[in-house]
Amino acid sequence: MNTVVSILIGILLFSVIIIFHELGHLVVAKKNGIKVTEFMLGMGPKIFSFTKGGTVYAFRLFLIGGACQMLGEDTDSKEEGAFNTKGPWARFATIIAGPIFNFILAFVFAAIILAILGYDSPMVVNVKDGSPAATTVFTNVDDPNDTVTGMQVGDIIDEYEGKSYSLSRELTYHFVLDKMGTEPFDVVFERDGKKYKGTITPLIVRKYLLGFTYAATDEPCKITELTDGGVMMNAGVRMDDVITSINGTAVASGNELSKYLAENPMDGSAVTLVIEHKGTPKTYTLTPEFSESCVSPRYYDNSVGIYFDHNESRISANPLQIFKYSFLEVKLQISITIKALGKLVTGQLNLANNVGGPVRIVSELDNTIQESKDDGILYVFLNLLNFAILLSANLGVMNLLPLPALDGGRLIFIIIELVRGKPVPKEKEGLVHAIGMVFFLVLMVLVLFNDIRYVFF
Repeated sequence: MNTVVSILIGILLFSVIIIFHELGHLVVAKKNGIKVTEFMLGMGPKIFSFTKGGTVYAFRLFLIGGACQMLGEDTDSKEEGAFNTKGPWARFATIIAGPIFNFILAFVFAAIILAILGYDSPMVVNVKDGSPAATTVFTNVDDPNDTVTGMQVGDIIDEYEGKSYSLSRELTYHFVLDKMGTEPFDVVFERDGKKYKGTITPLIVRKYLLGFTYAATDEPCKITELTDGGVMMNAGVRMDDVITSINGTAVASGNELSKYLAENPMDGSAVTLVIEHKGTPKTYTLTPEFSESCVSPRYYDNSVGIYFDHNESRISANPLQIFKYSFLEVKLQISITIKALGKLVTGQLNLANNVGGPVRIVSELDNTIQESKDDGILYVFLNLLNFAILLSANLGVMNLLPLPALDGGRLIFIIIELVRGKPVPKEKEGLVHAIGMVFFLVLMVLVLFNDIRYVFF
């Protein structure tokens, strides 16, 4: 029953996001006098439809997308109101409106969350005694005679490793997506209205790793993160799998695994683990890899690293702050999507484990609902909105990629037209987009297959 509800909620979320995307095309197309022949949600046979203002509004059987079909979009039509008869800037605005509407929708959802919960300031909430973060001398950026030793609770992080931060989750994503280097780096924080800057020299960690993280609690030892290309990921272990035994010693919790590893540190010898995937145990014999790096203790080992922890709670926001931080939220989601795409292209992220389609998205949505339902319906709603922000921003970015059949691909042809002074022949552009559509249909099948493998096996 829970899965059915999650599927229905997933369909609703997808529908809202897709409708809003296509609504962008529709509104700007009509504004520019372009005739929209059909505005549809879904693909395949029509379930129902109605006509208004010369446009057919249709709901189709397979909810795998949507479209705003315009007269002359892929043909060389001479009819009045045809897309191809309009100027390049009118066509450019009509095409780019879809992704922009996705970003606007994400902004609105972010504003709702911020109005209820507030924003997450990058505030320091913990500093480990004796760590580099606690012993580094920081100098007032406006007064070199004013110095302080160490970061402390309440400091607001302004810059970290040369990048500015306004949200705590920006730091969190930085730690997740960017491996920490071993070179000294600058940190700027604000304290009592003053900004202090210091150079932190991180501690270098030399140890054997299997490439996973877990929560050291009294709960079952669930894997919370896997290192791309790490030993465990390469062996087929999944996030949320549960470690129940190591080298013949049963471990009933994350704390028990921590205790075992403290007493028996890995030295490069093979390690035998029993790991449950969806309740089914499997035995792995894995050889740890030697690593020399500096990692964030927030995700790895609290005994090493620079060690300071940052805020995850929210601070109430006034109307101006709601506007500001909603914009920053959308900017964050766009940047994460672009960075993740870059890492997928360069092979830094595993394609099979980090790319998901509707099945995996619904699975993650179901996990979100189940994990937040005990906190009440309001938090379920807010978590769903947060999920929708991610999906809407992601869809906006993906559609702007300069690939055939996507909005970005169509924009490229308009840019070419602006540069060369005349459009690319419609039959040639149409052929490129048709080939692109076939490619994406094949890709959708492969993603669906990968989703089923990942979620159910």
